Order: sequence, then structure tokens, then C-alpha cells
Amino acid sequence: MTDRPDATPRKPTLTFWQIWNMCFGFLGIQFGFALQNANVSRIFQTLGAPIDDIPMLWIAAPLTGLIVQPIVGYLSDRTWTGLGRRRPYFLVGAILATLALIAMPNSPTLWIAAGLLWMLDASINVSMEPFRAFVGDQLPQQQRAAGYAMQSFFIGVGSVVASLLPYLLAHFGVGNTAAAGEVPDTVRYSFYFGGAVLLLSVGWTVLRSREYPPQQLQAYDEAPPIEPSPERDRVRCLLFGASWMVIGGICATAISMLRLDRQLYVLAALIAAFGVALLARGIVRDGGGFATVMDDLGAMPAAMTRLAVVQFFSWFALFSMWIYTTPAVTQLHYHTSDVASAAYNEGANWVGVLFAAYNGFAALAAIAIAPMARRWGLRRSHLFNLTLGGAGLISVALVRDPQMLLLSMVGIGFAWASILSLPYAMLSDSVPAAKMGVFMGIFNFFIVIPQLVAASLLGFLVRHLFGGHPVAALVIGGVSLFVAGACTLWVREPDAQVRA
Repeated sequence: MTDRPDATPRKPTLTFWQIWNMCFGFLGIQFGFALQNANVSRIFQTLGAPIDDIPMLWIAAPLTGLIVQPIVGYLSDRTWTGLGRRRPYFLVGAILATLALIAMPNSPTLWIAAGLLWMLDASINVSMEPFRAFVGDQLPQQQRAAGYAMQSFFIGVGSVVASLLPYLLAHFGVGNTAAAGEVPDTVRYSFYFGGAVLLLSVGWTVLRSREYPPQQLQAYDEAPPIEPSPERDRVRCLLFGASWMVIGGICATAISMLRLDRQLYVLAALIAAFGVALLARGIVRDGGGFATVMDDLGAMPAAMTRLAVVQFFSWFALFSMWIYTTPAVTQLHYHTSDVASAAYNEGANWVGVLFAAYNGFAALAAIAIAPMARRWGLRRSHLFNLTLGGAGLISVALVRDPQMLLLSMVGIGFAWASILSLPYAMLSDSVPAAKMGVFMGIFNFFIVIPQLVAASLLGFLVRHLFGGHPVAALVIGGVSLFVAGACTLWVREPDAQVRA
């Protein structure tokens, strides 16, 4: 993969501070994302959501990513303005996410909070997807692992502060309880502050970084060309699309007749939606945005296909943690499920501290990832980190002292830093510059689909197999990280990728 014609110019290496500036916006993006992850289940429960319905309410987050990221990737590949190629999307997404952060803790009803989660997650995705492609655009091959590790560092730092905010505000006397159906002031003020941080940090990257014009970027392209997709067999698309739709319909009918949990309809809908997409590709003309995304999905590089399996099990585990840590810790370690009680809110604040801790450990791990990758290679480094994360998640079910859960967060932090960097480093060298955005958007499918599967299955499993104990979902997530680590060994690793 590293053989190139001598006449091909090499992309210049960037200084530490240039990489710092181009990644700084991720501080704010993750600030908003961390506030969402640590507090949305709390907001939903406060507004009256039963614990079994929380996964379905969370479905907004992955579903918006599934739709938004490939669209934004496709469009940003074809954009060039006075602000560049990716930066306009950074800015628009940050403005919309800030508005959603201000509005969400003031939601008067559950359905409004769920709608604002859709808006918040869609806006964050508008900014986040081009940031992944931005590193691939700007950095030469040997600096990409360091660039994604820098993003992981800012993700860790932003998440530490964001996750700690309710706890810190309560410590300084801000009200941590409220009347039934109202969100405490600690959460509301945290969201306001998060909106300001998001907008300012993304603005810093927009103003302090630059982008290569499309022609220059193409000249620097280091990836091997993607084989053109074969001419689409429209009849085959129609037949396969109809078949998948029928299978989805059969699954939905079985769920209804057997009176299974309604969350399982998400799986049936996913199957049917894939059929609809195939049917649509058989009908639409070639060359449009939808057709391009579907064709590129079929022409993924082999490395991307194998990484998709790793991502599936990794993000299934993460989603189980984000959904169930608050109800698990408050039930198992604080012995309450009463969302209006002081004990529940104390436990929920402690979950914020735990989330801050794993993100803090992730920031430290990000510093170690580049030298780790140079010494062990990307695959073995990722395997090691995911194994630590799996052990950390499972240990939550074994530890009884909530203070000791900080040790569980060490392994989770290493896994989180690794998930946010090493798969992208392995992927970016396989993707041509002209399609960096759309392939990064397609890669997001394998982050989103496991989250949708988790939203569909976890509530059913917790209720029917584990007696309503949410900590079981964290154990399932730990096993999933072990599986993801084992699958990493299946990914081929070019030698040039480990030079960070």
C-alpha cells in the first residue's frame, strides 16, 4: 500500500500545534456528547420514562447517525467554500447542537425531550463526521495514528469536565433535586455551559486551521484506488430488496403474534429498511448521492469490511454502558430506583464522576496509543485495549463499593481511547482522498447498527433473562468487547500504518 510513483508529491507533515488546532473542536463536540451520554437517561426517567422504555427512547441517537453521517460525508467530499471543505459542516452542526443543549433540560414532557435528543444527536453528527475525514485529508499516512490519538485526547478531556459538571455544581451548592417531573439545576446549568464550550471550541478549529483545495488534495492522495463498482444489476437489487422486506415483515408479524417486547420491532425494521434501500437502488438512476453511497457500500475495501465486525461488537458494548450504567449503579450500589430520591440523584451524579474518570483515563491512554502502536502494531494494541475494557465492564457487577468502580473505569478508558483512534488509523490509509468523507460516513453504519441492535435486544434480555437487573447489560457489553478484540486479529495491517 505504500508504493507510489516518484512523481507523486508527498503531503507535508504538520507540527504538534497544527494538529492540536485541527483537533481542538473535538473538545466541544465530545463535551456535548458526554453530557448527552451521562444525563439523558436521567432526564428521561425524571420525565416519567419506565426503565424498560429507555433503550427505545435512546434509538434517536444511532438512527440519526445512520442517516446523517453518510449524507454529510458525501456532501462534504463535494464542497469547497471560503471556509474550505469540512469546516462549514463543523460550524453549522455546532450552532444547532448548542441550541439543542440549551433546550433539552427545559423539556416539559418526555416526547419533547426525545425530539430534542434527535436534534442534538443529528447536529453533533453533522460536525463529527467531517472531523474524522478532516484528519485523513490533512495528515500524511505516518501522522494519522497520532492525529486520531489527539482527537481521542480531546474527547477524553472534554468528557471528564462534562461528566463531572453536575457533581461539581452540587458540591458548590447548586440544587441537585427538583420537583417531580423537573430536571435538577445541576443538570440544566451543565447543559448551558456545554453549549458554550461546544460552540467556542469548534469555532477555534474553524478559524485556526486550513484545508487543501480539492486539486491539491487529490495530488497528495496516498491510498490505492478503489476498484469501480460493477454495473448495478437492477433486477437483482429489486429481487433481493423485496426478499429482505418480506423477511422483515415476517419478523414483525412473529413479534406481534407471540406478544414479544416491542423493542424487537427495531430489528424487524432494520431488516425491512435494508430491503427498501436495495429496492430504491434498483429504481434510482446512477450517479446521485443515494446511488453513490449504496455503490460505495458494495465496494468497501477489504480492511473496512473486516473492521466493520470489530466496530459492531465494540459499539454494542459502548451503547449498553451508556444506556444502563445509571440505572445499574443506582440500583446495585445505591439500592434505589426512585428517581426523585436523594439516593438516586447521588448515584446518578456518581455515574457522572465515573464517566469523567473513564474519559480521563482515555485522555491518558491516548498519549500512550501512538508509541504503543509503533511497538506492538495497531491490531495487537487494539486487542489489548479492548480486553481491558471488557474486564472493566464486567467488574461493575462484581464490585459493591461504588468508590471502587473507579478502578473499573481504567480498563474502559483504555478501550474508549482505542476505539476512537486505532480503527480509523487502520481504515484511513485504505480510502482515497476523493471519497474520504463518504467512506467515513459508511463506516459509521457499523457504529450505528450495533447501537440499534442493542436498543432492540437489551431491554428484552434484561427483562426476561436477567430479572430486570440492568447490570446484566454491562456484563453482556463486557463479553462483546472480548469478541471485538478477538476479531481485530482478522484485520490486515499494512506496515506503514504503525509509523505514528
